[in-house]
Amino acid sequence: MTKTLMKQRIANTSQITRILVVRRKALKLSQHALAEKLGLSQATLSQIEGGIIPLTVQRLLEITNVLDLELVMQNKQRSPKIDW
Repeated sequence: MTKTLMKQRIANTSQITRILVVRRKALKLSQHALAEKLGLSQATLSQIEGGIIPLTVQRLLEITNVLDLELVMQNKQRSPKIDW
C-alpha cells in the first residue's frame, strides 16, 4: 500500500468522492477491482464516484477501509479574532 500521508479538509460531498477516486488510482485499483472488494458492481461504484448514488456513511467507511484511509473528526479550527 502507498504510504503517502494525505490530509484534506472537506467542505462538500464532491470533494469526498474526488479524494476517493484519486486514492483508488494512486493504489492502481480499477473501478472493477475496488467494486469487487466491496461486493458492488463496477456500474454502482462508478455512480458513487460520479455522485449519482449518494454516499452513505456506512459505504464511505467501507471504501476508506479498503483504500487504507481513515476518517478523523476534530474540532473546527477557528481563525484568531482580530479587533480593528
